[in-house]
Amino acid sequence: MIVQELIKLTLITAILCNHLAIADEETGAFGTFYKPFASNSLWNSYPINPKLQDFEIPTSVYFPAVQQGKYSTGLFLAQSSDPEMTILGYPDKKGVWDPDSEAFKSNIKIKHWPKIVLPAEGGDGHADIVDVELGIIHSFFQLKLIDGKWYATQYAWSSLNGRGWGDPAHYFQGARAAAVGAAAGIIRQHEFDDGKTVYEHALALSLTYNALSASPSYVFPATSADRDAEKTNTGKIPEGALLMLPPDFDLSTIKNEKLKKIANTLKKYGAYVVDRNYGTPFVIYVESGAKEFAMKKFKNLWDSDLGKELHLIRTQLRQVESAEGWVDGNGNSFIPDRNLNLLSMRGPWTLRQGNQAGEFDTFKQEVVFGKTTQLTVQENYSGRSMQIINWAKPIAGESFKLSAFSKGGATLALKIVDKSQKKVVFQSKELKNEEFETFTWPSDNFSITLIVSSGVGDGSSIRGELLRQK
Repeated sequence: MIVQELIKLTLITAILCNHLAIADEETGAFGTFYKPFASNSLWNSYPINPKLQDFEIPTSVYFPAVQQGKYSTGLFLAQSSDPEMTILGYPDKKGVWDPDSEAFKSNIKIKHWPKIVLPAEGGDGHADIVDVELGIIHSFFQLKLIDGKWYATQYAWSSLNGRGWGDPAHYFQGARAAAVGAAAGIIRQHEFDDGKTVYEHALALSLTYNALSASPSYVFPATSADRDAEKTNTGKIPEGALLMLPPDFDLSTIKNEKLKKIANTLKKYGAYVVDRNYGTPFVIYVESGAKEFAMKKFKNLWDSDLGKELHLIRTQLRQVESAEGWVDGNGNSFIPDRNLNLLSMRGPWTLRQGNQAGEFDTFKQEVVFGKTTQLTVQENYSGRSMQIINWAKPIAGESFKLSAFSKGGATLALKIVDKSQKKVVFQSKELKNEEFETFTWPSDNFSITLIVSSGVGDGSSIRGELLRQK
């Protein structure tokens, strides 16, 4: 018990240190430690006249919960003066899984590592680190300090000033099953007593098996879900879905003031389904180390009144089916863009010419070639250049634009094979920097091969972009 209290005290101290370190930062600015992601991120936006579905979240083993601690996450600020840290894979694993590269890495090097990082105590071991200088949120799964060394099972990253969700190319950007960072949408320490009646962002929420859908297992804006979803889920709500309370929900039925602020937020912004839990109808996540959300009155006695109010919210939460539009964090109306890049530069790459293959740089989202005196040609025919996202898969007859962005003379080409006919049905020309080619997608049953060539000289790099023509 004493050890647990010491851990809790240390975590609270870490959170306070984070906030003191940036006390002068404008807390209203987007793309910051206080307010991650762009103003038009769906995390920072709310829908206009949402239409709600009918499916009700079922009861399960436990009460619904508003949770910090074991299965939530802390958000830790990295200073430019903080040292580099090497994160290792566990000895019984192949390495640290990097889902963007779709490869195990022997280690992950983080340029700035905060003085205090305390992963969540539960099996997920979440911890997210914000590096403002680099504009990156580092997100870890099963992070743990062992004998002075850091280990993790999985690492992913997202842009601090980005969408806050994956795109078909960079499809996995965090430790949650929906491919978002564990800190996305959590209720933060500085928001508890800010005097506002609503949290000014969508919340992060998990459901259990009897609420989550088997197929589709996820919808826009999510780009992934739990791998066994089709075998184990029995409900109707996919990950990535936005859940809201109806406009006529009677807030006077909620007496707990902390819960009332959450209910207000669920009426305006809603909560995105980002993960699956065991046996809890829904869990709304709170920053670990933040002030206690009073789930219990005193000692270990359950607050039955709060439990009833949580169940009342459960009976009224509904999935958003559609909306007339969205309002971003600056008050501007917009329609979320689903036309996102489909093409990744990840490997595996097979060397066809030259001595040394270029390597995929996840942070630059490009293939980087070192200094060379001869042309390097390599190709990826594994299919991993295009992760098939269910809401973004190309359809025969659609018009696309393939573009190349390179330095040092590198080029890119795309080949599409019809798997039924077993023949090449599209072959682009070699595209140099800022060159593009438009074409009609030729097949619904396809495989692709990406071919890249280096420049000759001090170094070169290449990335590609594949977008639907509007």
